[in-house]
Amino acid sequence: MRNLQAGLCEVQEWVKHKGLRVVVIFEGRDAAGKGGTIKAITERVSPRVFRSVALPAPSDREKSMIYFQRYMAHLPAAGEIVIFDRSWYNRAGVEHVMGFCSKEEYERFLELTPVVEKFLVEGGLQIIKFWLEVSDEEQKRRFKARIDDPVRRWKLSPMDLPSRTKWFEYSRARDRMLEATDTEHAPWHLVISNDKKRARLNCIAHLLSLIPHEKLPHPKVKLPERSMKDEYDDQATLKGRKFIPEKY
Repeated sequence: MRNLQAGLCEVQEWVKHKGLRVVVIFEGRDAAGKGGTIKAITERVSPRVFRSVALPAPSDREKSMIYFQRYMAHLPAAGEIVIFDRSWYNRAGVEHVMGFCSKEEYERFLELTPVVEKFLVEGGLQIIKFWLEVSDEEQKRRFKARIDDPVRRWKLSPMDLPSRTKWFEYSRARDRMLEATDTEHAPWHLVISNDKKRARLNCIAHLLSLIPHEKLPHPKVKLPERSMKDEYDDQATLKGRKFIPEKY
């Protein structure tokens, strides 16, 4: 993982140097490990280059907008990589399966999305789409862990439990989505994520291969010595201040 994260740091410098604009979309079944994979990608890089977006349910105002509008506001400028933890593909998954959109809206989304993504790509964006696939048994195990573990319970969303009853509906929605939107200009990359650690490694390695980059030279850096000009006992001035208890 450390070597892969070092590679992400190289990509970061290259993206800044070339002014690239990259969108990385993470979709998949509930509990497939999207959040953990995104955390592994972003924990060693600059948040000024790698920006993660996880939008809540749309407000009443956002519901009145063109469907793609609230996502467009988060697209990257030059030198940025934006990672969507779920994206406009909500309409192809949870919104369709749980009845949050009409059949007409769903079909229109599948028809328009390749066109919209082609427009974005022709405008200079690179779109990378990952689908994380987890087995029925592994999803069940992870949901049970969320229920039983107090440090994971917050991960259990209101949609998680109903989604367990609609496994095959989500499977059909996945297949329709892939059939309609797996295009040459914005293809889907499927990740088997029954083993979270291996899935993260494989996903990051593939991400690095999808963003052609070169290692940029770095000037040698020498740490300057501390200046002793205006020297004083700067620790003595802290006496009497409120320090936290050193419990550990």
